[in-house]
Amino acid sequence: MPILNIAAYKFLPLSDLKSLRAGLQTLCRTANLKGTILLSPEGLNLFVAGAAPGIERLLEELRSWPGLEDLAPKVSITAEQPFRRMLVRLKKEIIAFGVPGIDPARRTSPKLSATELKRWLDEGRPVTLLDTRNDYEVKLGTFRNALPIGIAHFREFPHAVARLPAELKEQPIVMFCTGGIRCEKASSLLLARGFAEVYHLKGGILKYLECVLESETRWQGECFVFDERIALGHGLRQRRAESVSDE
Repeated sequence: MPILNIAAYKFLPLSDLKSLRAGLQTLCRTANLKGTILLSPEGLNLFVAGAAPGIERLLEELRSWPGLEDLAPKVSITAEQPFRRMLVRLKKEIIAFGVPGIDPARRTSPKLSATELKRWLDEGRPVTLLDTRNDYEVKLGTFRNALPIGIAHFREFPHAVARLPAELKEQPIVMFCTGGIRCEKASSLLLARGFAEVYHLKGGILKYLECVLESETRWQGECFVFDERIALGHGLRQRRAESVSDE
């Protein structure tokens, strides 16, 4: 039976986290799901894989929570289970940032769909593509002529913003990351620091690789993903782990 891989996140206020965690642990165990679910007061983030019936049970449960009725995960299919175990963790933040007052649930940048970003680039719009990911991810693949933020860990992002050229504050910026979640926080920070025109790629690189034909793309290389598949290319095709083990 093929394995469904889902990835989803949402910034929204969550409470009674220990009770939510216990319920998800039981559900995932009985549904034979594996992966990671992060719960925090600011929302949730998940990467989970399993057979379709189990995945549907999980999504049905999550969509029953207030504010998650429209949860729409990114879905891909693999022949084998990419995760070794199931973890449901409680965190202070679903994406480590460490900057008080940054709340994507209240304020983040407008989202550009993959096809809209392609159209902007085809039209030659004067935008700066800002890669918000870590250096080792950028090394594996990124957009042509993108500006890497230059960090080893996302927690360094707030300090890296101070190193950006001053003129970028008045120019259009399109930020991107793997699935979109880091850009929610990153763009919220840039808006708070006075950047005038900030957008981010809806669904991240993974949605772009899914939607845009390889022959028409400005993407170069593969996209690092945080499971045993290691990296994905256009059409979300898997790249073998041993082919990137020395990168």
